[in-house]
Amino acid sequence: MDPGEISVLVASISIREEKHGFTIISMSPALTLIGSGRSAVVCKIRSTNRVIKVFPSGYEHIAREEATVYEQLQDCALFPELYASGANYLVLDYIDGVTLYDCLVQGIPFTKKHIDEADQAFAYAKRQGLNPADIHLRNIILTPANTIKVIDVARFKQEEYDQQWEDIKFYLHSIYFKRYCPNRIPILVLRSIATLYKNKLTSRLLGRRKHVRKTGLIANSMWKKP
Repeated sequence: MDPGEISVLVASISIREEKHGFTIISMSPALTLIGSGRSAVVCKIRSTNRVIKVFPSGYEHIAREEATVYEQLQDCALFPELYASGANYLVLDYIDGVTLYDCLVQGIPFTKKHIDEADQAFAYAKRQGLNPADIHLRNIILTPANTIKVIDVARFKQEEYDQQWEDIKFYLHSIYFKRYCPNRIPILVLRSIATLYKNKLTSRLLGRRKHVRKTGLIANSMWKKP
């Protein structure tokens, strides 16, 4: 796909910002909306295995930063490939699969092996001089090939240390990977766990006092809304 075609597709996307994210008002029939977050919308280009991630006005700086991060990660198969970028968009691999968050909700099992793969991805990013941050289970996709892919890497350049991936792993190992824990965890249960965490009760129940640094961390990471 040449730059002119990409520009036409990007220009066709009209976005409205709302309280909890973005809504697409109109777009080319060659596109299918597959996701929306705090700073961008993602559309699959029909008849291809690629997506366009478009950043609305006021968020273009995130597009530039995320493009530079993906360029540093291109030799690692655990991240999508970046094909093109512009002032307000990225063209990336379409990653088929289910996020680990949705695996919890739908009862699709994932294992310690998948968490180890995510660890490998973050370790690779650190070797490239990056600082993986804002990691949550909606950023990790379990693919049909039974491997994982990590998406949404815009915040991998922040300078401050981010504890939340270590906290997510702790809670997965303390609860989810135990034999008594079911594969499917209802959303209401996840929200209850988040509420307990906000009140600092989960760390007391699990005997973890020193590791958790920030109130609401798991509520904003492991159980994060898009």
